[in-house]
Amino acid sequence: MKSLWNDNEAAQYRGDLGLRVYTSRLLGRDASLVLHGGGNTSVKIKEKNLLGEEETLLYVKGSGWDLETIEEAGFSPVRLDHLLKLARLKTLSDPQMVNELRTHMTRASAPTPSVEAILHATLPYKYVDHTHADAVVTITNTDNGRERIKEIYGDALVVIPYVMPGFDLARLCAERFAADAGPQTRGMVLMNHGIFSFGETAKESYERMIELVTRAEEYLQKHKAWNLPEASTKPASAPMRKDIAALRHDVSMAAGFPVVLSVHGDPASLAFANRSDVKKISQQGPATPDHVIRTKRLPMLGRGVAAYVADYKVYFEQTAKTAREPKTMLDPAPRVILDAELGVCTVGRSAKDAAIVFDIYEHTMQIIQRAELLGGWKALPAKDIFDVEYWDLEQAKLKSGGKPPVFAGEVALVTGAASGIGKACVESLLARGAVVVGLDIQPMIETLFDRKDYLGLRCDVTDEFQIQQALERAVRAFGGLDMLVLNAGIFPAGCRIDALSTHEWNKVMRINLDSNLVFMREAHPLLKLAPKGGRVVIIGSKNVPAPGPGAAAYSASKAALNQLARVAALEWGGDNIRINSLHPNAVFDTGIWTDEVLAARAKHYGLTVEQYKTNNVLRTEVKSRDVAELAAEMCGPLFAKTTAAQVPVDGGNERVI
Repeated sequence: MKSLWNDNEAAQYRGDLGLRVYTSRLLGRDASLVLHGGGNTSVKIKEKNLLGEEETLLYVKGSGWDLETIEEAGFSPVRLDHLLKLARLKTLSDPQMVNELRTHMTRASAPTPSVEAILHATLPYKYVDHTHADAVVTITNTDNGRERIKEIYGDALVVIPYVMPGFDLARLCAERFAADAGPQTRGMVLMNHGIFSFGETAKESYERMIELVTRAEEYLQKHKAWNLPEASTKPASAPMRKDIAALRHDVSMAAGFPVVLSVHGDPASLAFANRSDVKKISQQGPATPDHVIRTKRLPMLGRGVAAYVADYKVYFEQTAKTAREPKTMLDPAPRVILDAELGVCTVGRSAKDAAIVFDIYEHTMQIIQRAELLGGWKALPAKDIFDVEYWDLEQAKLKSGGKPPVFAGEVALVTGAASGIGKACVESLLARGAVVVGLDIQPMIETLFDRKDYLGLRCDVTDEFQIQQALERAVRAFGGLDMLVLNAGIFPAGCRIDALSTHEWNKVMRINLDSNLVFMREAHPLLKLAPKGGRVVIIGSKNVPAPGPGAAAYSASKAALNQLARVAALEWGGDNIRINSLHPNAVFDTGIWTDEVLAARAKHYGLTVEQYKTNNVLRTEVKSRDVAELAAEMCGPLFAKTTAAQVPVDGGNERVI
């Protein structure tokens, strides 16, 4: 492990707190040290209060902040004297401790201080760094982990047995540190938890952390427990989307709400899932209880990030067998599922949550396998994991989590999503909490949004194979399909029937009608497995009820699509799939309506551009967002008992009315 300290970078940070921010971010850059909000850092600073009195404050990382992106505002200033007095108490409940931390800050707007604030306060150093370094956690999670730690570090580290984070740990650390620390002490190890380093400067504390972790990595290399075996299994090449969607449906039913399920078929995941001893090593618990806390933020709580080895068809039976101790920990909705063909499947209430679970489990797999090579993986007893799962502070977080978005855990797919109504539909669905797959023939679809809950795929909707591949990729990314918005289409130049070529007719039919038949047929098995029932929204046209001259191919294609939707509504009602159509008209904020075209059309009718845009009964302009908002609502609870509806979005058209 190399130090990332850079003098030029460090010079941009001012004062003790600024340098605390800098080295915290350096730690946060390395996922083998810190993952998703884990780890803690602090600095002790003397300041004058409003009365001019000098007092020492402990600036400790606040709850909800991530070391990789933390700012000065992310550190909570707590009066050090009060923390040291608390450390001398014999008992202090967790709710009382949090209250004391919050009521003795000097900035009311600061985040709640870390539960390790008292521990940081008792360590007699200006700067304190705490990480969950993979290499150290690997060594401590073996049968003779304590002896190995002593072998590596000698008297340079104080070794603390595992105690759940909070007041009891702080008190134990204060006692042990006072008894065991000496001039040679450079850090502290918490068994099955992590490692501390200290220093009088930010640089000293940070580089001690790097040096201490490097020694652990070198120890693993020396004992041939660093390099992991490569995978011999290749990802499944056959379509797996129906099986994956069925798995996600079952997990959602067990959880009680829709979930995102992401499939990771990378070589490392496949190698772990195909180990002969995977059932044994995957069921012992997380690498560190802190990982339980991090994933605890997901509403569907199980046994931390412990994997559930499962054939899709029998995984409930498997989890029941492997999760009986203690009984109250049994939860049939896993967060991690291992499968020999798929690799690692991770589950979350959102795409971000599922990604966090994988990040954590990716490191857990490495830790487990290295510990096995070192002599045998040994996690904490189930009771200790249970204590963290049902910790008062964690239960309080869950109760204060708030109501999830209406489409939380649900997956939508939108065609023709690169611009206009399609892009607006993506935005409306994302705003309601859905994860969205956007398809378009334009390459820009792939980078339209840079976020975990969006997947943009280039797809020619006239190519049946590309449609199938897009659905496969969508399901592997998010687990299934709940909502389908069929928007892709073309509006050709005006042409009377007596001049309409067969080629032009077929082209319009292939895009506006045939492709949607393929989408509906291929998506049907997935929509049947939607936890809340499948939903399809057809973006039709005013030309369905009121065709115009010169638009024979377009009007016929949209009318045929409308009829297809009506038949599907009849056939699919028993599968709990509802299908509704929107008929927009005169939506001008799309790519085909340039300023020049608008001006020309308005002039043709003897209107100004503004008059032309609002040439309807309500004299209102219809925009892409108006259509998209109604499309999203059609997928929501307001339309839960409606299917085969046809709703105009046109400001009122006299011919339609």
